[in-house]
Amino acid sequence: MDLMLDGLTVVTDGRALVDDLSLEVPSGQIVGLIGPNGSGKSTALRCVYRALRPTSGTVLLGRDELADLAPRQSARLVAAMAQDGAVDVDFTVEEVVALGRTPHGRGNAPLTRHERELCEKTMERLDVAHLARRGILGLSGGERQRVLLARALVQEPRILVLDEPTNHLDVRHQVELLSLLREVGLTVLIVLHDLNLAATVCDRIGVLSRGRLVKAGTPWTVLTPEIVSGVFGVEVTVVPHPLSGSPQLLYSLPLERSKS
Repeated sequence: MDLMLDGLTVVTDGRALVDDLSLEVPSGQIVGLIGPNGSGKSTALRCVYRALRPTSGTVLLGRDELADLAPRQSARLVAAMAQDGAVDVDFTVEEVVALGRTPHGRGNAPLTRHERELCEKTMERLDVAHLARRGILGLSGGERQRVLLARALVQEPRILVLDEPTNHLDVRHQVELLSLLREVGLTVLIVLHDLNLAATVCDRIGVLSRGRLVKAGTPWTVLTPEIVSGVFGVEVTVVPHPLSGSPQLLYSLPLERSKS
């Protein structure tokens, strides 16, 4: 399913947090949003999973406007893992993951056999099955991230919205997460701070600065020294990854520049 942000604008206290953002996320592709802190990345994502109503503009799911869909209907299409996905009640891991089936259920009906098997397989895939009976509040940050991603996948969405999903993850689980995103074949809109991870996993990247889209395109067309310097204020050398061929950024520290 295609996802389209069309002229999205969010104004708060007279300030545009997102300003006329238009971005296409084609079906089955992974599109990343990158930019400095406060550039509007998370705000844009909140509009997609209905945590925030845009001041103007439209979010399209296929041919349907998100605002025209009932909440349960959109929840069957879009699953999200927010950056601040806090859980205040100490549910067990298996209970948290099972909450992903809520948009598909009716009342307090128990999970079906298929749904229980789906939860179990997804927990195994995210390496949290051994934590099933543990309370989520007692988990590490990385373990909690994997549980929340499992909940999103159990929702069986068409579109997956992820805000900094690699936060708190060790290198192994970062790599496994990126591989998983490729395997599931969903339409994915993802915010990443690590530009090299974005270059590795994303089909296309949109660069935001002060709420506006600076450029969108393939990693090679977007992650140029000129754009990175202009948006992030750092100097980089861009080289191809020796295995994948994706661009990789080598950062120049101020001390290194002063020596040259």
